[in-house]
Amino acid sequence: MRPLLTLAAALTLATLFATAPASTLATQTDAKFEQIAALVTQKMTEYGVPGVAFGIVKNGQATVRALGTTNVDNSQPVTPDTVFSLASISKTVTTTAMMRLVEQGKVDLSAPVAQYLPGFKVHDEAATRNVKIWHLLTHTPGWEGQLTAEDRGAQTLANFIDSMKDLPKLAEPGEVWSYNNAGFNVAGRVIEVVSGQPIHNAFRTLVFEPIGLMRSFTRIEDLVTYPFAVAHRGAPGQVTVSRPLSRSVSVAAGGVSMSLNDILSYAKFHLGDGTGREGKPVLTRASLELMRTPRVRKNATDEEMGLGWHLRRVGGVMTAAHGGTLGHILLLELVPERHLALAILTNHANGWRLIQDVERSALTTLEGMKLDPAQAIGHRGINETMPDAPIQAKQPDSAPYLGIYRRPPMGSNTVRVQDGQLRVDDSAIAFYAPDRAVVTSGNQRGNPVEFIRNARGEVGWVRVVGRIARKE
Repeated sequence: MRPLLTLAAALTLATLFATAPASTLATQTDAKFEQIAALVTQKMTEYGVPGVAFGIVKNGQATVRALGTTNVDNSQPVTPDTVFSLASISKTVTTTAMMRLVEQGKVDLSAPVAQYLPGFKVHDEAATRNVKIWHLLTHTPGWEGQLTAEDRGAQTLANFIDSMKDLPKLAEPGEVWSYNNAGFNVAGRVIEVVSGQPIHNAFRTLVFEPIGLMRSFTRIEDLVTYPFAVAHRGAPGQVTVSRPLSRSVSVAAGGVSMSLNDILSYAKFHLGDGTGREGKPVLTRASLELMRTPRVRKNATDEEMGLGWHLRRVGGVMTAAHGGTLGHILLLELVPERHLALAILTNHANGWRLIQDVERSALTTLEGMKLDPAQAIGHRGINETMPDAPIQAKQPDSAPYLGIYRRPPMGSNTVRVQDGQLRVDDSAIAFYAPDRAVVTSGNQRGNPVEFIRNARGEVGWVRVVGRIARKE
């Protein structure tokens, strides 16, 4: 076990390195950026995060800072060109690729999935017929989402489709929002079939190459030939490398890796007019704006979902964001009204704590945007908490919420009263708004819990940290 002394040394080295211009994006400094960068450094030490790549794009100009080490066992400085696993931020790449196929006239967002995948089938025949492409991209297909694909090489996504035949329905397509990796696996298979390419090649030809992303990868054998950050775990002073190397078998749900320079170029593309490398058109501005247009409301919250992007208003200003967690914890956030994007890439399982603190501070420092106490810090795809949620002095009658909630094949959640305290499984919860609660103690303190009502006004689902279970 290597002591965290290496972190302090690496921070010093990387700070010196970061004063040099980035290889592909100009580096500039100003007082506000330096204030945020100082907070990043402070939080790295507080939470034991070995390496962070942080940057903003404002009015088309990028400012970057790379801090710390890529690997505590083989200390190399993080740079703006260091490659990080993006985990679930990959879902925005999937959606970008799908929108290219839409513009080429090869995909209709409102068409049934079965139109493109004739062999597609879930347990409910109506759901098989009615699940549409846009349901996949908004986390609303209505089935359990935390399903992993078995690695079958080029046949991984095709095999995943075959494995869904007995998957039961939790909600009607489009009825209830629930974070859904499985839906993006299906979307990835649609991209393969329609484009006639394996998903790795499709992402390169549809997204990476047209935009001009030179350090963006989906294959581990490509990734490891460049400087890359490995995942870490452990408390400050006890940080170790997470072994074996974590990777997502499903490229479409979480298998893209990028450098900070590339993810900021990707953000600039999404904030721009749709032109890519050498000014060539990649997507229309209308398609980019459609991705950031609310498509569904996340039931029992004030947040919304676009195509691939999670949407919410902070101080009245719309943001579009996605996080990721796969040993690496990361955030990409767009603020189109302010011509701003920020990216925070970390290589530690506790990086979400740093991201929560830095995101909140950055929005306030840069744009005067303040999160409401009842808004979760972070975005779906990473851990998010509501530590400041104003608990109601008078709690509602618990009777409508009690019961067993099923999410096959992943198990169930039980809502019960124990010692006078309402609980979801072993976690005590309290309401801060109608049908909206948070965990009040333990390691899960601040995690959001929402109860969702059906068309009859009855509690029909519980959603714990973004995933639903249906009430028996």
